[in-house]
Amino acid sequence: MKETKLIKEFKKICTDGYNQGWHERNGGNLSYRMNDDEVNELKEYFNEDGKWQDIGTEVKDLANEYFMVTGSGKYFKNVSDEFEDAVCILKVSEDGKQYKIVYGLVNGGRPTSELPTHLMNLEVLKQRDKDIRIVYHCHPVNTIALTFVLPLEDEIFTREIWEMMTECPIIFPKGIGVINWMVPGGREIGVKTSEIMKEKDVAIWAHHGMFVCGKNFDETFGLMYTVEKSAEILVKVLSMSKEKLNTITADDFRKLQEPFGVTLEEKYLYEKKSKKIGEK
Repeated sequence: MKETKLIKEFKKICTDGYNQGWHERNGGNLSYRMNDDEVNELKEYFNEDGKWQDIGTEVKDLANEYFMVTGSGKYFKNVSDEFEDAVCILKVSEDGKQYKIVYGLVNGGRPTSELPTHLMNLEVLKQRDKDIRIVYHCHPVNTIALTFVLPLEDEIFTREIWEMMTECPIIFPKGIGVINWMVPGGREIGVKTSEIMKEKDVAIWAHHGMFVCGKNFDETFGLMYTVEKSAEILVKVLSMSKEKLNTITADDFRKLQEPFGVTLEEKYLYEKKSKKIGEK
């Protein structure tokens, strides 16, 4: 297969994520909803005779669309050099209940075990904004660590992450959605994540990892990197003190809205009664 712009960018985000330490062994997964031009550019390499298989959920709004997806059990560190083994292109059926592989996974295998979550997210994201095409899941260390010590509440998690870097509320003004621990890979956790993705760009699975979405690969990787960097700062702050002597206040956040053209949800801008980290 020729190396198109899409393939180069898909490979790069996998390599960049692996180099950050976010993809131990075969951890993490990536999916991309292809546009018509990208499909036509690669269609000569497709085999449309593949067997239809159940997705495990229903995604009617993705009917007949094509997706580039990492494989189950495949290693992100190998995507760049072994693309045809580690990645597949699949098509969703007319009824939105099945998929078939039209390219890739040449040595056998299946798309990521979290395919239901990816496709359910991509469906609600398409409904929200048709230009959002990427869902990226990885296991960033500091973000996962915080799920053991912060209350698993959207408001608290968002506020604590926002307070670590001024750029955070500008980059993800809708905040972060947090899901208590659940068994990954099935429809139930896909539904929970999709509910978050109806309005937010960041979802955290407690004790597991993070999902982000984006319109392009730079934006998507940058969002993941920003949340994890902020989480790293918070981990360091917590290692020094359980309280903050100084921080960004609710009124400070409000001052960002007009110059940066963002609207911050007031539920994250509550007045804190305590300086203790993780308390309102």
